[in-house]
Amino acid sequence: DHYQLYLRSTGMKEEIFNQYAEKVAEAFRVSEGDIFAKIKRQEVVDARHTLYYLCFKRPMTPAYIQRYMLTRGYEIRHSSIIHGIKKIEDKISTDRDYVNIIRSIKQCVTL
Repeated sequence: DHYQLYLRSTGMKEEIFNQYAEKVAEAFRVSEGDIFAKIKRQEVVDARHTLYYLCFKRPMTPAYIQRYMLTRGYEIRHSSIIHGIKKIEDKISTDRDYVNIIRSIKQCVTL
């Protein structure tokens, strides 16, 4: 049944999102709660943008990312998600540390 397959795939994507959230928080030394709060400190913003980037590259659509952010209490527009992804792409092209952080987080996610 297509609906059951859909439910399994969305549940799997949400589990991946949750694993990324945990690992991103650890890597940036912020709390998971901070990622899902309207906090503008640079390290929290960078962590949040990194979460968008990792999910998008998995691949996960901005609509899924938006839904999972909202599930955690953080309302975000698609355009803001795309902006965050682009910010991380810029950082990756200029800062080798970001390449290493992204790689290490990806290796920790088990699904």
